[in-house]
Amino acid sequence: MRLYRVTFYRTVADDTGHEHRVRQHAILVQALSEVSAVWQAKALLCAGAQVIDWRLRADSCEVAALPVAA
Repeated sequence: MRLYRVTFYRTVADDTGHEHRVRQHAILVQALSEVSAVWQAKALLCAGAQVIDWRLRADSCEVAALPVAA
């Protein structure tokens, strides 16, 4: 299994109306693939924030595989 970092973002507007992506959460998970890492991270975010849908806390997410330590 590989280690993945799944980062959740919310898009917010500043006082001038420009939109910015703001990091909300970053979760490390061990998974067999990027897809399963995202699903695990979404479940962990929901459990930790005590919400039924991860989109109540974030608009989008990105997954990155972390380098394997030798």
